[in-house]
Amino acid sequence: MEEKRRILVIGTGDTKADELLFMRERIEAVGGVAVMMDVSVLGDPPYRPEHDRHAVAKAAGRTVEAIIASGDENTAMTLMALGASRLARSLHDEGNIEGFIALGGTMGTDLALDVALALPLGVPKFVVSTIAYSHLVPPERIATDLMMILWAGGLYGLNSACKAVLSQACGAVVGAARAVVKPDRSRPRIGMSSLGKSCLQYMVTLKPELEKRGYEVIVFHTTGMGGRALEAIAAQKGFVAVLDFSLQELANQLTGSVVNSGTDRLENAGRQGIPQIVAPGAIDMVDFPTWQAVPSRFTERPYHAHNRLLASVTSDGATRQEIARAIGEKLATATGATAFILPVGGIQQWDQEGEPLHEPEALAAFVEEMRVRVPDNAELHEIAGHINDAAFSAKALEIFDRWVAEGIVPPGVTGRRAA
Repeated sequence: MEEKRRILVIGTGDTKADELLFMRERIEAVGGVAVMMDVSVLGDPPYRPEHDRHAVAKAAGRTVEAIIASGDENTAMTLMALGASRLARSLHDEGNIEGFIALGGTMGTDLALDVALALPLGVPKFVVSTIAYSHLVPPERIATDLMMILWAGGLYGLNSACKAVLSQACGAVVGAARAVVKPDRSRPRIGMSSLGKSCLQYMVTLKPELEKRGYEVIVFHTTGMGGRALEAIAAQKGFVAVLDFSLQELANQLTGSVVNSGTDRLENAGRQGIPQIVAPGAIDMVDFPTWQAVPSRFTERPYHAHNRLLASVTSDGATRQEIARAIGEKLATATGATAFILPVGGIQQWDQEGEPLHEPEALAAFVEEMRVRVPDNAELHEIAGHINDAAFSAKALEIFDRWVAEGIVPPGVTGRRAA
């Protein structure tokens, strides 16, 4: 028979014992094993968890009494989140859990998000929350492969609506733990950012070329959470190199759009010393929800509704100069090899002559500002053409191959079939 998957169940057992015990029962009913972790601060649960609140506090380098005396409830739960994250990661690394599920309102969700971030990609992560998918949750708090479900009817006690949600979540995390194909680390991984193929086309050339060289190329769709995933994996040193060629999320964040990846976009590869080649793909476009009014600063700018969810406007020259300054500041913090490719002929498909977003003056303002903002620790490579031209991809491969030859990027694993 298939080995049962062990699922870490986290919650405050002093206030949510009925719900957590129901979750344990449902996990076991579908062939899993529930490993209970109690993160209560003020009291013990009416059951014996495998990992009690004292063990969680110890993992944070504290005692429960010290945590209670540390200040307000926010401070206490932040310390418990630290302990729960460390303990959960240790349980995973020792092979004692294959999945994770947590239950909570705002306090429990706050803690659960830290635990999810502590676990690597490929470990099923499920959070049952009263604020699932809420804008209260900033992008940088969301783990790469986090799954969430709204804890409908779950504020106080069990009921039929609550049981329906909890049972789905328990079945989902057990099923995910059974079905997951964990990341293959046999080939060095490269992270690449892009938008849809109609906007940015370099991935069509670069991906097969890099695969021929023995690398796995993971392309991230930069519509908010794609860039978040790239940053999260980079923060855990999950790439041997990053080709970050679509920076629209950075432009979105600077201009106040919710379609962003957090304040640390374009920072984690550099912070971890991962070699990175960067280009300003699509920084001239700002996204926002189609169902919201156009932001006041963009009401006079060209507008395009991509679908009923996502719309875009273009930024003016002054805004693009602001974006260039931000790119330069972020590149300056890099501790690894960094190169910046500046395609002076355009940075997305529709900014070319004859296309609807062709604004040569605004593009020129960005190019001039970017030339002086690339920091001394980064190579500047200027090409006369467009980001979608063959010359751009050729320049990226030229830099990459040189870095491999110089030992900056490890060689790929050739002689095996690409996944």
